[in-house]
Amino acid sequence: MSQRVLIIAYYWPPAGGPGVQRWLGFAQHLPALGYEVTVVVPENAHYPVRDESLLAAVPQAVAVLRVPIKEPSRLASSLLRKRTNQLQKGIINKKPSPLQDVLLWLRGNLFIPDARVGWKPAVLLALQDYCAVNKPFTLITTGPPHSVHCIGAALKKTYNSINWLADFRDPWTTIGYHKDLKLTRWATKKHNRLEQEILDSCDALIVTSPHTATEFKAKTRTPVHIVTNGYDIAVNPRTEQPAGAFTIAHTGTLLADRNPQVLWEVLQKLLQNIPDFKDYFKLVLAGNIAADVKASIAIYGLSDYVDYRGYVSHDAAVELMFKSQLLLLIEINTVATKAIIAGKVFEYLASRRPIIAIGPAGAAIATVINQNEAGAFFLYSDATALYKHIHTRFTAYKNNQNSAIAATNVSSYSRKSLTNSLAATIQKTWE
Repeated sequence: MSQRVLIIAYYWPPAGGPGVQRWLGFAQHLPALGYEVTVVVPENAHYPVRDESLLAAVPQAVAVLRVPIKEPSRLASSLLRKRTNQLQKGIINKKPSPLQDVLLWLRGNLFIPDARVGWKPAVLLALQDYCAVNKPFTLITTGPPHSVHCIGAALKKTYNSINWLADFRDPWTTIGYHKDLKLTRWATKKHNRLEQEILDSCDALIVTSPHTATEFKAKTRTPVHIVTNGYDIAVNPRTEQPAGAFTIAHTGTLLADRNPQVLWEVLQKLLQNIPDFKDYFKLVLAGNIAADVKASIAIYGLSDYVDYRGYVSHDAAVELMFKSQLLLLIEINTVATKAIIAGKVFEYLASRRPIIAIGPAGAAIATVINQNEAGAFFLYSDATALYKHIHTRFTAYKNNQNSAIAATNVSSYSRKSLTNSLAATIQKTWE
């Protein structure tokens, strides 16, 4: 088995957000298992959010090769750049302006599979020496952006002595936002063709959820391995409830489609029906919040109780988790999002604060919540049950009994443990 691992990733410090956490974590632990790790990342990427604090987490034992990238959004006017930045953050206006319609059409039909497709020639050129000197080695590409997998396909075709693992943090053609990109029939076919080529030409596929594993196993004979997301933070040792307000917190982006109006309705009713709820209640939203979500919150009379933090550093997000009474986990209410298990789920588990999850029927997050006795899962139609649950938690809070969750299997989601699973997957590709 080759002990050299080459990872190609678009998201890397100083990028912020969930896309960077997975392979930054694996890169921290692979050297201890005897792997010589090199990571190829953009030199000047136009990241929608940045977290400079993550630069300190990059291990000295990992070689980082930065390759210049030309981002289409840099060529736009300031107005276009603002709209494009919103798209990069995943925030798509449900009532787009004519200008936004044009941007969506261009994004979906001229940049396939995504707007980073132009990075491929530069990476291939930059890796010529590495591939000549270091083969055989294990190649890992991680997407989205899925154009990174196209780089992997080109390398595999040129250098037969490498073993290539394609890591899908999210699905490709079945991801929910594809329907918003105004894809032409031609573009849709090209996405499907490229996805199939990647699935069939890599040596192994890595996915983060059982749902995506089932999807890919139906499409290809390439072996599919599940390596979930995880956490690198220290598990919260405190079992008692935190001091302070009855804080319900959400970390991360809230898209227009990820707008739990059932929750806003329930919170409004609690404020109306429970005399002292307003004296203790606080809603903290840390991350990029779509305008439609803010509008809904205002309609339900919750604005005075909301603390919009905007994007915060990873350390600040973890501190918020530890200090909150309840943590919100919201998934879009569609069949296409059932497979998604956001990376923050596992940090929520490590924080050991009770989770309220809202999502579609059959959601993978429901399984994680239930298996770990980590809180409660609700459908978007479960207003009555959600009201009762929050009321019960509020009563426990007033009695100083809103204690830590069991998190029975939390250690299995530590990044160190998951890196052992990744190493086993790498070994299988060489057998």
